[in-house]
Amino acid sequence: MSFFTNIKTYLILIILFSLTSCNKTDWHENFKEKNKSPFGTYIVYNEAETLFGKNVHYLKENIYDYLFENVKDNNFGNYICIKSDATKLDSDGEDYLLDHVKSGNTVFLSLNYFDEHLKDTLKFTTKNLDQNAFTPEDLKVLKGTLYLENKVFKNETYTFDRNIRKQYFDTYNTNNTIVLGTLDVAGKKQPNFIKIYYGEGAIYLHTNPVVFTNFNMINGREAYAEHVFSYLPSADILWDPQIKSSKYSPPKDDDQESIFKFFLQHSTLTWFLAVSSIGLLLFMVFNARRKQRAIPIIKPLQNSTVEFTQTISNLYLKEEDHKNLVDKKIAYFLEKVREKYLISTTNLNSQFIQNLALKSNNDLQSTKYLIHTIIDLNKKYDCSENELIILNKMIENFFKI
Repeated sequence: MSFFTNIKTYLILIILFSLTSCNKTDWHENFKEKNKSPFGTYIVYNEAETLFGKNVHYLKENIYDYLFENVKDNNFGNYICIKSDATKLDSDGEDYLLDHVKSGNTVFLSLNYFDEHLKDTLKFTTKNLDQNAFTPEDLKVLKGTLYLENKVFKNETYTFDRNIRKQYFDTYNTNNTIVLGTLDVAGKKQPNFIKIYYGEGAIYLHTNPVVFTNFNMINGREAYAEHVFSYLPSADILWDPQIKSSKYSPPKDDDQESIFKFFLQHSTLTWFLAVSSIGLLLFMVFNARRKQRAIPIIKPLQNSTVEFTQTISNLYLKEEDHKNLVDKKIAYFLEKVREKYLISTTNLNSQFIQNLALKSNNDLQSTKYLIHTIIDLNKKYDCSENELIILNKMIENFFKI
């Protein structure tokens, strides 16, 4: 067949491309029709006309927009989408597409993930035993064997050596659904390819899109893709690369157009935005160089001795420890005498009293009375508040002279 001849040509081209490329091989699943990496869909897209013998239209707009603007008789043939997930096909687009299926058209979806709206509408569920495998290293070890139920292919097995997720259809409406293909899961065949009759048309659903990538379209594995597509009717193809969201459907929260996107859509506004941004950047640079950094104000340390003394005295007064305050007042007085008059306070005798009265300019009688009061209070184990007040006044009067 010409299909297999062309596959050999593509194999040679891809090998040459890989040898001449300076980049490391990209093993991520991208499913891009113009990508020649292992998990792009360059080969199957370019061979679609050979496979179907019909015209292939590559959608550059959303399928919803294309059907609304171009398909007037509800007839478009086969719609094909091979992706990890059809994120651009929202619920409105799915409903509109299914309305056309009722008129006799065909839809083929091969996805890793089907959205909940489509599952609810067509009454099916899926199970993915490898839902935690995402990286190329995790997917590399996932091997799988696939089967087709048609009697022509019933005795054939299709083995793939990487990226085959154990994903299959768990439940479906048996009244309008038939199983066309299965996947080996722990020795049991589980449906991975089904056909759902919908009005006068049909929807084909497939859970392993990786089998249609470049990596699996060479070395004899391309037969599976050719046999799967043989189930579709002979009709023109609408190939959906999932490039754009619909301009008619309400945008999702994360698709809301920003003000910058609006500016970029108009050349004059784009220039305005660029010049404004450069001007603002230059202003910030030069303005920052002109301004001197503010010198911080360092407040001098405050003398909190008085506040501390008041706090301590209030504490003693509150506790009514008058004896303690008397002792401290006496110690304060004697320290002041030693510092100011340079008189020893070791012996508070008559000689000390005469020297103190002479140097302080206080009369001898009042000085003698103060010292005798101090000697008496020192001998007591307890003092009254009145005694504390009298001592304090006597000391204040002494130093006023």
